[in-house]
Amino acid sequence: MDHCVKTFTAVGRHGYAVEISPYFPSRLACASSQYYGIAGCGTLLILEQNEAGIHLFRSFDWNDSLFDVTWSESNEHVVVTGGGDGSLQIWDTANPVGPLQVLKEHTQEVYSVDWSQTRGEQLVVSGSWDHTAKVWDPAINRSICTFQGHEGVIYSTVWSPHVPGCFASASGDNTLRIWDMKTGSARLIIPAHCAEILTCDWCKYDQNIVVTGAVDCNLRVWDLRNIQEPVADLKGHSYAIRRVKFSPFQRSVLASCSYDFTVRFWDFSKTEVLLGTVEHHTEFVCGLDFSLHIPNQVADCAWDETVKIYTPSTLVNHL
Repeated sequence: MDHCVKTFTAVGRHGYAVEISPYFPSRLACASSQYYGIAGCGTLLILEQNEAGIHLFRSFDWNDSLFDVTWSESNEHVVVTGGGDGSLQIWDTANPVGPLQVLKEHTQEVYSVDWSQTRGEQLVVSGSWDHTAKVWDPAINRSICTFQGHEGVIYSTVWSPHVPGCFASASGDNTLRIWDMKTGSARLIIPAHCAEILTCDWCKYDQNIVVTGAVDCNLRVWDLRNIQEPVADLKGHSYAIRRVKFSPFQRSVLASCSYDFTVRFWDFSKTEVLLGTVEHHTEFVCGLDFSLHIPNQVADCAWDETVKIYTPSTLVNHL
């Protein structure tokens, strides 16, 4: 597949998550770790892209691995990361010092963080290996809700872009759960795969559509109004799916990355659901994001110490 690729090499840092700024089309954040996240410290990389490539704008070190990153929806300079020590770190990317705040309540690794996108909310949700999800108001130094019920590690927590106070979680207990802050409990429990679920995401155009990706190598698209069967079952990856993201520009298009070293692009509304495969990494691909500003631009990161930004021709040619 011919696609123009810009590459940044983070020597000694293995990429776990990448997110493009909702404010600056040229800026992105990458959560990375030493020694594949098994030991050592973590580094938050703030990167800038231009026509020449990608360069380091600023970096912040933490004393444990960093596994996920999310940009603030209220301040263009603020980023939140989740760490191996059970804490969330809030950083000011305009200020090259330590974190503004450290939120420490989880008892095991924080594997997922996400900042709410619904109007009027300034909340962060976190998912942890301690089997709990927590919702935080960054204006105060503690969580405001803790959600219990998962019987396994929580790998992914993602706010609904449509419904205030609603988020999805994906777990090692093989379930996708939809949570409601009003009740403090799960509104839906979906046995979505017969394997650990590592990732989930919401459709940007339909509040009822959620996708899951699992260790069984499959992606499944769910309509929350009828959870007996998935809307689509997307097969093609040969190892566990690490992250999935819906396109912000096309309702039925999504991307997934995997431990099989690939990124794949799908349209679940088509007969031929797999649009294309990108094979430009030499290790597990863990982080993935679509640009909100530049149609079809994608960023990813992998354990091969690289962050890549590109526009896959398969999406450019897709109508």
